[in-house]
Amino acid sequence: MNEQFVYDTYALIEILKENPSYLPYTEFKPIINEFIFAEFCYNLFKDNIENPEIYIEEVKSSVLHTDLKWIEEAMKFRLKWKKRKVSMADCIGYIVAEKLGIKFLTGDKEFYGMENVEFVR
Repeated sequence: MNEQFVYDTYALIEILKENPSYLPYTEFKPIINEFIFAEFCYNLFKDNIENPEIYIEEVKSSVLHTDLKWIEEAMKFRLKWKKRKVSMADCIGYIVAEKLGIKFLTGDKEFYGMENVEFVR
């Protein structure tokens, strides 16, 4: 695999849980935005993951500053998808992936079958 992906929180947590389906995606550095980073940190704390700072440090260098225009576009996208209840972080991640010309890596059912998505369970 020589592709790059924008990882969502679901993907990061599945890698942390050592889900075999996500093993190929551990071979390269993830790309995340500040919002995915925040959601990831929250999940580590909420789930009482032992030594969360280890995982936080691992992903810090993967954070890509998000262009404010992209955030604006992501919020328009989220509004269109209001009924699907897609998180703000995921909408931003999806648009960031689109803008970078790479796929959005997720297992969130709301993204199943969408263009520009690498859906893995």
